Formats: sequence, structure tokens, C-alpha cells
Amino acid sequence: MIPDLQPGYTRSHTSLFISSWLPGGSCRLFFMEKVQGEMEIERWERSEEISDAEKKVIQETWSRVYANCEDVGVSILIRFFVNFPSAKQYFSQFKHMEDPLEMERSLQLRKHARRVMGAINTVVENLNDSEKVSSVLALVGKAHALKHKVEPIYFKKLTGVMLEVIAEEYANDFTPEAHGAWTKMRTLIYTHVTAAYKEDPPGGGSSAEGTEVLPDT
Repeated sequence: MIPDLQPGYTRSHTSLFISSWLPGGSCRLFFMEKVQGEMEIERWERSEEISDAEKKVIQETWSRVYANCEDVGVSILIRFFVNFPSAKQYFSQFKHMEDPLEMERSLQLRKHARRVMGAINTVVENLNDSEKVSSVLALVGKAHALKHKVEPIYFKKLTGVMLEVIAEEYANDFTPEAHGAWTKMRTLIYTHVTAAYKEDPPGGGSSAEGTEVLPDT
């Protein structure tokens, strides 16, 4: 049972944008809401290619976000843990924290926020180098699948929270075009990271070192 949330950290719905191509090549985005819960039915679209124009939108938006790297990262992690408290099982340093203010003051959480934002920044900076993006996200996936045994669904939840926070804190920059581009970006991250799980499912195999986005043990 999820505890009552503190003011400013209200329980929300997970935003999911699904692209649908219309006759003539135009694209329509459908906004779907799924109530957050441990037993929700998961659906996910295939990763779509990000156009050059969309890459530019992502990089321009991210440059503003990354200027406040630590604070935005902390906001993302706090909302992630408040909305999905079961995710804290992977973090020995703050698995027992329930108060968002305590999380915000945690030096360990702030350190991990910088790590998460740094990993995303590497992907954004290299959007024009597909091999580099695949390599970085493959390392993330292998580290979490093999070393930390993190269930892949948490990457979907984390990237969903990331979009929510960015859209709220940078509303003027998060135009419909930005929403569409970042939805593709979210899917790209999730599909590349979880590809490692198909090769090395949690619970088996040897350990792997790589870029760590979730646990910081």
C-alpha cells in the first residue's frame, strides 16, 4: 500500500503518447493515461526513428533542463520513489526514506540524480551517432540486468516520470512538437536498455559493469 503523499508530490497518472500514422504520412499522437499500480497491464509501442528536426528539438530542450541538472534530477527521483515506492528496494541508501524532504536532503540521492542526468545527457549529445547511443544504453541495460537484477518495467516508469517532470518544470519549452520528440526519445531509451534483458534476464548469468542509472549500491 502506497503511503499518503506529501504536498507537492501528488499521485498522478502515467502519461503515454502513442503515435499513429495517418494516410499521406502525417502523424497523430494519442494521449493515454494509465493509473499507476503494480499490477497494471503494460503496453508499449515499437521504437520509431527520431527525425533530424526532432533531434534538434530534444537537444534544445535538454540544454535548458541540463542547466539545472541536479535539481531536476532530484525532482525526478523523488517523484519516482513517491509514486513507485517498490523501486526503493534496489537502493540500500534510501530504501527506508518516505518523506520527500528527507530524500531531497540526501547527499546519496543527489549523487545518483547527477548520475542519471549524466547518462541521459550522454545519449542526447550523441543522438546523431546511433552506434554510440546503442553502446551507452546497452551498458546501462547490462549493468542493471546482471549486477542489480532490476526489473525492466522500472525503466519505463522512470522515463515516464522524467517526461512528466520536464513537461511541468519547462512548460514553455515543452510544445506539442517537443512532446512528440521526447516520447520517441523515451521509447528509444527503454527499448535499447531492455534489449539487454532479452540477452541476460535478471537472476542469471555473470555480473557486468557499466553505466548505472537505477541502483547506486
